[in-house]
Amino acid sequence: MVSISVYLKIIFAVVVLSLGGVASAQDAIPLVEQAVKAAGGQHNLLHRFTIQERLNVSKDLEKPGKPRESVFDGHEHWWFRGGKGAWQKKKDEPATKLVWAWTLEVFTDPETKVEAITDINEDDKTLAGLRLSETIKPAMDVYFDKETLRLVRIDWRSDIHRLSEWKQQDNIWYPARCVGFKKNTGKPWYVSEIVELHRIDSLPEGLEATSSE
Repeated sequence: MVSISVYLKIIFAVVVLSLGGVASAQDAIPLVEQAVKAAGGQHNLLHRFTIQERLNVSKDLEKPGKPRESVFDGHEHWWFRGGKGAWQKKKDEPATKLVWAWTLEVFTDPETKVEAITDINEDDKTLAGLRLSETIKPAMDVYFDKETLRLVRIDWRSDIHRLSEWKQQDNIWYPARCVGFKKNTGKPWYVSEIVELHRIDSLPEGLEATSSE
């Protein structure tokens, strides 16, 4: 696996060509390295894992969420089921890009273009922003708390996803709660709460055969 620092030098030297882009990429290097280190280090980033969550798709954030189990194999394969029902898989599901971002694995792909963007203030905190493109279309903006270096916000497409309640499992920190808001109204429309998260060495029975679909 190419190290984060080596990967970012490749991005800096090859992908970003304009003078403004060079400065922007250079500004991004320390933030990416620090954020990955704060999460647990590149070698601990989540790749193949399962989660048990409570999912509430509604404007009422206090409404109890419904149980859902998911299996992730990289950022391209996602299976899910409610309760003990049959596994389902959506092809080209955009939500896998969000998982790729919050696990920080997106930064390990040499095709990802990373640029620093303007800081924003939210809840009396200053958030440092990065724009991710090429491997994610349209471009995605991610924001990190400057003090904790944790990912706290993802702006993508028509939504703002706010991440919180960080927990540690298997030597990696992850956001256990994510609330989605519509950009045009600012109103919430879903909340996901991870109850359990575990790495897995192999896919559950019945999923291996479909992993190449």
